Amino acid sequence: MENPKVFISYSWSSPQHEQWVIDLAMELRQAGVDVIIDKWDLKEGHDAIAFMEKMVTDPDIKKVIIIADRVYSQKADSRKGGVGTETQIISREIYDKAKQDKFVVVIAEKDESGNPYLPTYYKSRIYIDLIEPDSYAENIERLLRWIYDKPLYQKPEIGKKPYFLSEDEQILLGTTASFKRAINAIKDGKSYLGGALGEYFEIFAQNLENFRIKNYKGEFDEAVIKNIEQFLPYRNEAIQIFQAIARHELKEEHIESVHRFFESLIPYMFRTEGVTRRAEWDFDNFKFIIHELFLYAIAILLKLERFQQSSMLLSQRYYVPGNSDYGHDVMASFSVFRQYMKSLQYRNERLNLRRLSLRADLLRERCQTTGIDFKYLMQADFVLLIRGDLYGEHDRWWPETLLYLDRFNGPFEIFARAESKRYFDKMKHLFDIQSPDEFKQLLEEYQLRKRKLPMWEFRSFNPAILLNIEKLATRP
Repeated sequence: MENPKVFISYSWSSPQHEQWVIDLAMELRQAGVDVIIDKWDLKEGHDAIAFMEKMVTDPDIKKVIIIADRVYSQKADSRKGGVGTETQIISREIYDKAKQDKFVVVIAEKDESGNPYLPTYYKSRIYIDLIEPDSYAENIERLLRWIYDKPLYQKPEIGKKPYFLSEDEQILLGTTASFKRAINAIKDGKSYLGGALGEYFEIFAQNLENFRIKNYKGEFDEAVIKNIEQFLPYRNEAIQIFQAIARHELKEEHIESVHRFFESLIPYMFRTEGVTRRAEWDFDNFKFIIHELFLYAIAILLKLERFQQSSMLLSQRYYVPGNSDYGHDVMASFSVFRQYMKSLQYRNERLNLRRLSLRADLLRERCQTTGIDFKYLMQADFVLLIRGDLYGEHDRWWPETLLYLDRFNGPFEIFARAESKRYFDKMKHLFDIQSPDEFKQLLEEYQLRKRKLPMWEFRSFNPAILLNIEKLATRP
């Protein structure tokens, strides 16, 4: 990009102010900006008014910086002197032109109340404050970004309308009425709470059949992506139910309802009686939906420190119908909720996306509309990994989201707080352990490679750091 031309309009308020303006102009020139000011560019014999008008209206002058102090504002409002002349030209340009990003005010002085001096015509517009030393570096960057048309925050390209808003392709779960009853019962502590919650979970589980992929055109992986996007409103409903349960610390029987709810979803991930299709990826949409729901349930309970309730979901096993493709063992650990998705591997290869985990990408993208920070999903994934490995579960938990750990530094929140022995004593129920030494045994197995850590190509993580192992239970 060529050096942008910028004109600075200011008042000769005092020698000190003039020097402040020159210093700013020099700083901008060092940053590649072709600054034009009267001190440098208005020579003897030049028409001052013609010079000002040219600087303001010339299309080669891409930006105009107005340095506002007390004197400038007074002269601008009273239309006196050179500033008054410039003001007549500038204000006309600002009001008459549709595009108004050619002008910006830089604050050089404030009144006794800390309010900036601004010309009246500029009162409602955004300005840049270069008075405060603490924010000077940040605001000089803002000024340069404005000059170069390189804003820090750029509007992203507009995407497609979500599939679930397409009236001709909408899939209904039929839970809206039961969802409202359950939420109200939880929040108000109604006597029929158990029945309302059970009704919601039952309708949800039964009607999830509506999302089975039967007829589709084109590639199957496209059908999977479309299907799970159509499910988003109902995922968000379930998240609200999980949050209400966690916030109101319901009884054990209600957490048991959550356990039975997830148990009732398991058959959707495998071939069961009455389902004749047997392709490996036929149930991939259900595998994603159910895995995501379980991850959010644990993430929310951990975020709100419901360790006992979380432990119930992790310690109790889940009944898997004997006629499914899962295997011979009809009782499974929570690891049953994470099943491999061949369709996403196929999609990655078909579109040459070269992503380490499309599933992790989808979980992260879909998290943006939940109000739950992605770090809580990662924390839940890590807890599920450690809990499974502590007890040598038959099927290990694969922590999809930990692929993004390079954006997260230090231990997860519950382990950072567990420096306190009192907090650790609450958290330990989550893992059914008595002391940090039981974590250390597992870490030794990782170190000796008796147990492998998850890896994405050459990427992995240090579980000792995430566990905060050296500081656990070291403070009162």
